[in-house]
Amino acid sequence: MIALIILFTVPFIISPGAEFGGADDGAGEVIVEMSPGYEPWFNSFWEPPGETESMLFALQAAIGAIIIGYVIGYLRGSSAQ
Repeated sequence: MIALIILFTVPFIISPGAEFGGADDGAGEVIVEMSPGYEPWFNSFWEPPGETESMLFALQAAIGAIIIGYVIGYLRGSSAQ
């Protein structure tokens, strides 16, 4: 438990005030640097607000965790019999 606390707090101690952005933002910046005139071939027809986007991401993660937990529980339960 102490190792997890250290693992999650050390980045904030090493780089205070740093922005910890997602991979999408970083990839977009690299594309603009490499090819400033790049036009994407596809544009989203709906761009959800920030809060909705975060909620959908959390919902996706929760559904994945439920499925993984169910499979692990099922396999442990079936092997115990």
